[in-house]
Formats: sequence, C-alpha cells, structure tokens
Amino acid sequence: MNNMCSWMSSKNLCVILWLPFLVLSLFLGIIHCQEMNDYDQIDNPAVLPLITQLVYTRLSNLTSLLSQQISSQSTFCVKDPDADWNQAFNFSSDLGFLASCVKKTRGDITRRLCTAAEVKFYLNSLLDRSTSASYLKPNKNCNLTSWVPGCEPGWACSVPSSQKVDLRNSKEIPARTSNCEACCEGFFCPHGITCMIPCPLGSYCPLATLNKTTGICEPYLYQLPPLQPNHTCGGANVWADVSSSGEIFCSAGSYCPTTTKRVPCSSGHYCRTGSTSEKRCFKLSSCNSNTATQNMHAYGIMLIAALSTLLLIIYNCSDQVLTTRERRVAKSREAAARSAKKTANAHQRWKVAKDAAMKGATGLQAQLSRKFSRKKDAEDMEKVKILNQLTSETDVELFPHSHPVTTSSMAASSSAMPVPKEKEKEPSGLMQIIHEIENDPEIDDNFTVETETRDKKVTGNVTKTKQMHTRSQIFKYAYAQLEKEKTEQQENKNLTFSGVIKMATNTEKRKRPLIEISFRDITLTLKAQNKHILRCVTGKIKPGRITAVMGPSGAGKTTFLSALAGKAFGCLVTGSILINDRNESIHSFKKIIGFVPQDDIVHGNLTVEENLWFSAQCRLSADLSKPEKVLVVERVIEFLGLQSVRNSLVGTVEKRGVSGGQRKRVNVGLEMVMEPSLLILDEPTSGLDSASSQLLLRALRREALEGVNICMVVHQPSYALFQMFDDLILLGKGGLTVYHGSSKKVEEYFAGLGINIPDRINPPDYFIDILEGIIVPGGSSRLSYKELPVRWMLHNGYPIPLDMRQHAEQFDTSLSVNSANETDSISLGHEEKTFAGELWQDVRNNVEVQREKIRLNFLTSKDVSNRKTPGVFKQYKYFLIRVGKQRLREARIQAIDYLILLLAGACLGSLTKSSDQTFGASGYTYTVIGLFCAK
Repeated sequence: MNNMCSWMSSKNLCVILWLPFLVLSLFLGIIHCQEMNDYDQIDNPAVLPLITQLVYTRLSNLTSLLSQQISSQSTFCVKDPDADWNQAFNFSSDLGFLASCVKKTRGDITRRLCTAAEVKFYLNSLLDRSTSASYLKPNKNCNLTSWVPGCEPGWACSVPSSQKVDLRNSKEIPARTSNCEACCEGFFCPHGITCMIPCPLGSYCPLATLNKTTGICEPYLYQLPPLQPNHTCGGANVWADVSSSGEIFCSAGSYCPTTTKRVPCSSGHYCRTGSTSEKRCFKLSSCNSNTATQNMHAYGIMLIAALSTLLLIIYNCSDQVLTTRERRVAKSREAAARSAKKTANAHQRWKVAKDAAMKGATGLQAQLSRKFSRKKDAEDMEKVKILNQLTSETDVELFPHSHPVTTSSMAASSSAMPVPKEKEKEPSGLMQIIHEIENDPEIDDNFTVETETRDKKVTGNVTKTKQMHTRSQIFKYAYAQLEKEKTEQQENKNLTFSGVIKMATNTEKRKRPLIEISFRDITLTLKAQNKHILRCVTGKIKPGRITAVMGPSGAGKTTFLSALAGKAFGCLVTGSILINDRNESIHSFKKIIGFVPQDDIVHGNLTVEENLWFSAQCRLSADLSKPEKVLVVERVIEFLGLQSVRNSLVGTVEKRGVSGGQRKRVNVGLEMVMEPSLLILDEPTSGLDSASSQLLLRALRREALEGVNICMVVHQPSYALFQMFDDLILLGKGGLTVYHGSSKKVEEYFAGLGINIPDRINPPDYFIDILEGIIVPGGSSRLSYKELPVRWMLHNGYPIPLDMRQHAEQFDTSLSVNSANETDSISLGHEEKTFAGELWQDVRNNVEVQREKIRLNFLTSKDVSNRKTPGVFKQYKYFLIRVGKQRLREARIQAIDYLILLLAGACLGSLTKSSDQTFGASGYTYTVIGLFCAK
C-alpha cells in the first residue's frame, strides 16, 4: 500500500513538473500549426481541450469588444450589457460544440470566425430597419462581382494562410473566400457574409438537413442555390429576434443546455422558448412533459373567486363608509345644536329674569323714595326700618343699577338704611351672574371671537379658536354663533327708526366690500346676425338692495345679466359700465362675484352639504379658519331651509334625489357660501312654489342686509314676492328699458301714463302682459307697448334713437328729440348673402366666440377684490376628495362593470393560448369584441 502511494505521489510530481513545459510546447505548436498549417496534433485527446480553451479565450476577447457598441445602441432593452452578454455567450460550462468545430475544421476555426469588423457589420444590419435580418448589404467578400459558396446561407470560408487574422480588428473586413465549407454546429453563418458567429445560449443550431419534398434545409427555412449540385445544406443561417428567426431558438417544451443539444422537458417542469434549463412548476399547478407553460387553472379560479368576492363586498358595502361617517358627523352636529340651543334658552331665561328683577327693583325704589320723602314720626321710621330688614338683600343691591333717583330720596334712603361697606363694594351673586351673561352671552363655551374683516384676517380673542380642532368644538362654535344671530334678528324686529338707522350705518359689522354698478347706454348686438338684443339701457344697481329684472320673453333679461357679469360672448357691447364710479373690468372682482345660471350646476352624486362645502373650500378666503368656513356653510343651510336634506344626495337623471325646489336652492347656495359682494341670479325662482320662493327671497334679503348687491331675473312673481324687491328693471321687446327705479313707485309711474292696474290683478303680471302685447291699456292713455320705452326715455331725458323717433312725434318732445345723439343709432341693413358667404360668416363667429371664452378663462386680470383664494394644489386636493366621494357612491355601477369585465376575460381569454410572441394579445382582442357585443 505504501509503495502504491509513493508511486502515485511520484507520478503526480512528475505531471506537475512536466505540465508547464507541455503547455508551452502545445501553445508554440498551436501557433506553429496555425502559421504553418500543421494539423497533426488536432486528433490528440490531450491537446484538443487546450486548443479549445485557447480558441474560447480569443472568442471571449472578441465579444468583450462588442459589448460597448451594444450598450450604446440597445440601451432601450439592455439594462446591464455585460451581464446580458455573459449570459448569452458564456460557454465555459460546456465547450463541446467548440471542440467539435475545431476537429471539423482541422484547427482552421480561428480563420473562419468573424472578426470584430464583420460582427459590427452584421449587428448594424440588424439594427437597420430598412433591411431584413436574412439578407445583408454587399460587402468586400459578397457582392455582384464576388459571390463564393461561403456567401450562401449556412456556409463559411477561411482566410488564406498567407494572411494573418486579427479577431480584434474592428475596422477592416478581411478577404475570406478560400476553403468554403458548411457552418459548424453551434454557429450560424448569415446570408451575404463568409464567416461564422457563435449562436448564443438558448438557441439550437444543429446542421441542416435537406427536405427533398420541399427543397428546404430544415429546421431552417433557406433553400440550396440553383445550378450548384455539389452545394449541400450547412448550418444555421440567421439569428435575430423570435419573430424573424424563431427556428434558431430552442423550441418550447424543450431546453438546450448547449447550442447543439436539445433535451425534452420532463414532467413537473416547464420550458419556455429559448430555455437553457427546465424550471419546476409552482404549487397547485401541473406540468406535463414537453410543455412550455404551467397549468395554473387553480390560481385562476382562486383569483376570480377573490376578485368576485371583493366586488360583491364593494357592491353591498360601498355606501356604508360614507353613511357611517355621515352618521357620526350628524351626531356631533346634533349634540352641538342642542348645546347651543340650551345655552341660548338659558341666556333668554336669564335675560327675562334680569328684566323682571330690574323692573321690580325700579318699582321698589320708586315706592321707597316716595315713602322716605314724607315726614313721618319715629314710629313710621321704625316701621320703615322693620320693612327694610324684611326686604331681601338682593333688592337692596339692585338700587344702584336702577334709574337715578332724587337727591332727597337718596339721602333719606341712606339715612334710613345704612348699608355696610362690604355690601357696597361686592355685588350679590345674582347680579354677578347677570353681568356675566351681559358681557359674555356664550357663557357655556366662552367663544369670544371678534371678526373685523372676513376676507382679510380673523383677529381678536382666539384663545378658544386655536383649540378648536375637533368636530364637536367646531360645530359648537358654529351653532352658538347662529343662535346669537337669530337672537339679534329677533331683537332687530322691535327696533325703533333710529335703531334701524344705527344698525344700517354700523360699519363695524359690515364684512364684505361694497360693489355698485352703474351703466349707461348699454347696447348689445349679435355679431352673426347684426341684430340688437339690448338697446340704450341706462341705470344703476346698488349694494344692499335686491333688484328684479322683469320683462316678456325675448326682452334680453339674461343678456343684460351676462353683460353685467362680462359673459356676453358673440356680441358687440357698446356703452359704459362703471364699478364704484370707476372704469374697471368686472373680471377684477370675479373672486367676490357670484353668478347663478338658469341650469343647475350641482353635482348630483354629492349630498347637499358636500356640494356647499366644496364650493366654500375652493372660493372662500384661504386665510379663513375652518370653524369660520363651517359657520358660513351652516348659516347658508339654515337660512335656505335645507336642514332636513343636508345629508341627501342632490340626485341625477338616473338616481332620484332632492326635490326640484330644494335643488334650485342648493344651486343658489353654491354662490352664497362664497360670501359675494355682487350676486347675479338668472331665474332662481323658476319652478318653485310660492313658499319656496319666499324662503329663498328671505335668504337673499339677509344677504342684502350685509351690503350684498343682488340682481336677479324673475318670471311672474307673486304680489308678496314682488313686495320684497327694492328696485325693478322692466325691459320691453328689443331690450329697451320701460322702467327702472323703486318697485314701490312703479304703479305710480304707470298711473301717470294713464295705465291703471285693475282690481285683483297682480301688477307684475299686468305689466308683462302689456309689454307682450296681450293686453291693450285701457283708459285715456292710448299707449302701445312700442311707445312705452320712448316715454321712459322722455321721462328721464335720455336721447332717443333715430329709428324710434316716429313713436315720439305725437308727444310734445321737440327739445328732447333735437338734443338726441343721432350717432347712437345705426340703421341695420340686411344684405342678401350667398350660402358660402353665410357659412364663412358662421365659422368666423364661432371662432370668435371660442376665442373670447378662452381669453376669459385664461386671461389674468388685475385682482382688486383683496381676497386670496386657495392655490392650485390645495384646490386639486379638494377636487380629489370630491372625486373620491363620487366614486364611492358609484361603486356599485363600477363593481358591476368590473365583474362583467372579469367574467368576459375569464371566458373569452380561455379561447386563445398565450405565447411569448403575442403575450395573449388575441385574448384581449376577444374580450373587447365580447364587451362591444354585450353593449
């Protein structure tokens, strides 16, 4: 045993000593063989691996030169060029195909491998979309004058032995036209180039065999060249992407550990196209032998079941999230309302008790003063003293707070009732409570916030406001302020005339800037038709007053409001509009101007409160605290009478919501919560009953008391509603003014024209019927509706247009007619136009209207409203919150849609099989077709 070990150790030592000399001699021999064409040692089993390793080293050096070019031209799909290149061309695990090619070429492989210049030429051809991957551009070896057999697909040639080959040469393609043979296994030889390129891992590049029936070299798709009987099928001819050279890649269901060996995939494993090893299937999935995909029906069923369950949960419970939150908010609100009501009632009871105590103290003082003023004897004085001892201490302490008394009575009382000094300095407990209630009516919460300017900054005692973070605290503050305002309104009903004047002139309570709009000779002409829709309108709308605009249909009422708001698109506007007697644009005040259109602009899938709150957040001042914003919203809900439906959806066409009258009030509330200084309303009472209209007018009346300028279009108001207006603008046909002034004097004005209102007839209805031409005024007036605008112009001394002077000839108005500005009226002539002319005019008018809208929306005008609204990002945050609520309420519809999509995808997707090339695109196509058919 020892002898054997010594023999083995001596043998290993000999091998170790001789190995360097052997490698050096082999290397020199290889070089000698390469240079002298000596292939005698290729068949030596000991030498072949070393030669193969040397060739692989040169090949690796070649591939490293090309990685930089690939990384620069293929960064869109190659993240790590070095890693991907090594993964594709790292053949160190098995060099069998390379050894086989060395033996086949008798060591001439290095003269047949493509140099760096030839590989770059091939890669550039692949990246060039103008050429096909199967054909290359003409080059030095393959062109019209030189076409050797190596230029055919699957064949390669060798460099002449007299020429030295440098595989790293990337500038010049060597002359390679001698000793042409079929391409080796594991290499591919493109059509149009005479060298070999190793196939990357994941491909299968065996030698091709001729199919005599089709004449195609299988498994590739090239044919033998004609008129060359000695030419045979070679190796692979192309390697590019799967779609253009799918036959080169290892087929699905098999894996290729080398480029010349293909192994079928075993059971329990799957092999995709181009796999170098088989992968084990997941749990709960099955894989047959020779399969490319896993059978994952179990996972699909589980996924469909989970998604269906989730959609059913969303379908049944989507409303519960918002409902639960609204219920919690409602509880906090109701508790705050009860607390505020309780505090208000307590304050009212203390006030009544204080008045009664003050009244009793005043009577007792008068009675005692009368008694003490008389001269009585000592017995009477003793009785008075006894009486004083029986009198309560509270009544005695009330004396200083009663009305002043005479000097004699005070002296008598002081002599008759000596009061201790301690009692004089310290008032009783009852009086302390009364004084505290007088100084702080909100004694329950001590909210003493003083607001000077709502749009600028909240100042004053903010000790409690800073701590109002919870919902209940904010609601307590809001409802306490509402109860206080209600009490003040109740007290204001019993004010004298001087008290009303004092309240109206009190600038401390006014929180909004005033806007007065005066207009003179406003005329609007349609650009498309050259037609007047408003003419010579002159007047003024004042803050703190409600102005009603009335008239028959087509009188230009809505156009008049649009002109005041700067929204008269497609019209030529002449005349002047002054704001606070200054020539400024109305858009400079857009942050404090509210406009209520005829159509509803509310979000139907939001509640009443959510609509108002969203408008308040986006349009109120950014400096306003959240409690103040809540107070504004609660005040609007209170005065519009929307408490009972505040948590109800407004509703859409598909889903029933609040009533039409409530919806209209919500539409008005969207503009009221922004606390505007000018509020323009277009038919806010249309579709409302008398009670709802009066409720709306009371809310607008309260806004007017705060200095808001309100102008509204009204259709056929009731007499009670008509009495609530301050001013009236009555427009006739053609947009002409018939009357503009106080609504209390309109009957007097028409009576002066000889138009008297019959008994039991509503004056607004009677005036509109006259202007419509339905009723001819009776009596001695003999006026037609066309003459009424002329009489108003003559009544105020306004100039009369030329085309209307014919109606003024019957009146003694020579001075007025002569002083009229003749240039104000333009005779409108209608010329006949061709169809092309009218079409071109309509296109121009539409373009001008769109340009005006764009200019209005995007033109930044000087802001003089002194209100800083939230920025874009904060408004976008409010928008996301609103959209989230809307999507939660529409979750049922969305759940049904997604459930249909899920079932359609599961059913129609099973009709097609996905592959690596299509990624299941046909399944998506079938799903879309099925959904369109379902619709």
